[in-house]
Amino acid sequence: MKNRTVLISGASVAGPALAYWLHRHGFTPTIVERAPALRDGGYAVDFRGEAHLSVLRRMGILDDVERARTGMGSMSYVNSAGKPQAKMPADLFAGDVEILRGDLARILYDATREHTEYIFGDSIASLTEDADGVAVTFERGAPRRFDLVIGADGLHSTTRRLTFGPEKDYVKHLGVYCAIFTTANHLGLDHTGHAYRTANKLVAMYSARHNTEAKAVFYFGSPELDLDRRDVARQQAVLAEHFTGGGWQSDRLLHDMRHAPDFYFDSVGQVRMDAWTRGRVALVGDAAYCPSSLSGMGSGLALVGAYVLAGELAAARGDHRVAFARYEQEMREYVEGCQKMGDGVAQLMVPSNRFLASVLNHYYKIMPYLPGKNMVTKIARKTAENITLRDYAVDDARSQ
Repeated sequence: MKNRTVLISGASVAGPALAYWLHRHGFTPTIVERAPALRDGGYAVDFRGEAHLSVLRRMGILDDVERARTGMGSMSYVNSAGKPQAKMPADLFAGDVEILRGDLARILYDATREHTEYIFGDSIASLTEDADGVAVTFERGAPRRFDLVIGADGLHSTTRRLTFGPEKDYVKHLGVYCAIFTTANHLGLDHTGHAYRTANKLVAMYSARHNTEAKAVFYFGSPELDLDRRDVARQQAVLAEHFTGGGWQSDRLLHDMRHAPDFYFDSVGQVRMDAWTRGRVALVGDAAYCPSSLSGMGSGLALVGAYVLAGELAAARGDHRVAFARYEQEMREYVEGCQKMGDGVAQLMVPSNRFLASVLNHYYKIMPYLPGKNMVTKIARKTAENITLRDYAVDDARSQ
């Protein structure tokens, strides 16, 4: 076996999933994560179809995911007074199983921490490749060498920037920004959510963790903004500028935002690349092919990508040149289908004017009575299942 030592950047979903499979195949994974600890909070993510569920099952964590599932029912669009106007079916948003991203990250961490070295509070600063491996310097830790480096560090991947070039060459802004944070379930939502949409804006709440809390979600349309991704105060000010006096629960949630234990704010975008590998470096998950948070495919795609990448490295006995080429071949068509699920969704989430917002709100009222009402759900399932996963031999002794 060649190239046994593998550095993975990112400890959210794709990174720990990749570490799990690399260990099972005889490699030695190390994960470096910029955050000082596992990132809690975040939005709900869902899995649908046999491809997604089979990876969870093969990892032995499907039961854990099922136990932590949100159990969400239907979502309602409401008017400014909070009166439901239209109801959206649960499977449109929640798939076969839905779980909070933070809960999923914890499950993946627990499944890997005994055999994976985790380095929190640090990040890759430089990568220098030679014939025998990659010399890595870190922002805080001492330099080290690894045989391979994998970027699983999300939409704004440092690994991608260092290896392939600036973010602007690969990230396509979809014209929307999103914010999410935890708040009190002051509406008494019971495994459900409410959303209020106006021109260029959407604000929503849905219950979480068995109704003991809620997630507040904001979307607004905007060209790309010049914002520091770590300047939370400025991000919150921008959100307040867009939503103050916006109706329904906007002002209450903006007040709660200032005291939230977590706060996430980012542009909604897709990553489009002609190649996900270069030399001894590869990308997986959102770093390589983010389909956007609006697609409903990101976490499932990350798990499948991690499974395939690790499996191809094992099948090639660690020969990264062969494995990386096969990884690209196995995943390309599947990725393109998943990314199509995110195309055009931004305009449906935050229509650009009052007329479109009114039309969409009316359409959702009558949708349950229309033929083909389940078409979107069926398309999403077909897309999620549009890959035949190979059975890669694993080291059963390492699963004990």
